[in-house]
Amino acid sequence: MKLQFQGERVLAVVAHPDDADLLCAGTLLRAREDGAAIAVCYLCQGEKGQPPVPVPDLAGMRRREALNSAEMIGAELFTGIFSDMTLADNEASRAFLVNVYRTFRPTLILAHPSNDYHTDHRATSAIAEVVTWTAAAKGLVTEGLAPLPSPPALWWLDTLGMTSFEPTLFIDISAYAELKERLLLSHVSQLSRGKDGDAHPFRDLVREQMQVRGREAGVNAAEAFRPYVTYKRTRAW
Repeated sequence: MKLQFQGERVLAVVAHPDDADLLCAGTLLRAREDGAAIAVCYLCQGEKGQPPVPVPDLAGMRRREALNSAEMIGAELFTGIFSDMTLADNEASRAFLVNVYRTFRPTLILAHPSNDYHTDHRATSAIAEVVTWTAAAKGLVTEGLAPLPSPPALWWLDTLGMTSFEPTLFIDISAYAELKERLLLSHVSQLSRGKDGDAHPFRDLVREQMQVRGREAGVNAAEAFRPYVTYKRTRAW
């Protein structure tokens, strides 16, 4: 039995411009091939992860890189307005994401788990979760944007390096693994940080993670998730 995404609207809500490609690009590609609408929203501008040769407008460069990647997979892109390492679950961040949800109108959200390694990831997790509820609340009025008809489902993303994450759902992305690796080439500013002690060797890390999750699930390559099971946001697939 294979899960089908036909008719769904899948939105990845991540902290930084490259996070969706690292963690769920294969699933987005598979969803699009099934006939789903797909989108990516990153909340932080990515301006503080400077490469060895500093970029004057790094936020602009990372926005262009993310747009290039989104165009390659046919995803709508919502670009973040928050500064790196300042993101918090507050009125401003909730209002921003409510507008994104009510504009794209997702049926499924993919977001970082609450115990992820980076402070921006953990904040994104909290904001993405609460807005699955508030975006559907009729009492919360946003000009020109109607509430969602019901709260979207939410799947927690795997963590980089698979640290402290126990998946309960695997998506077979064997047919999309090569394209997922190519998508990472869009993020030149991040790839150039490969020898930076604060960064990850992204391509090697992603390749290994796809293979490990694939072996766990009996396929060549997979991405791992844990559906969020709670009142009114649990779905039968």
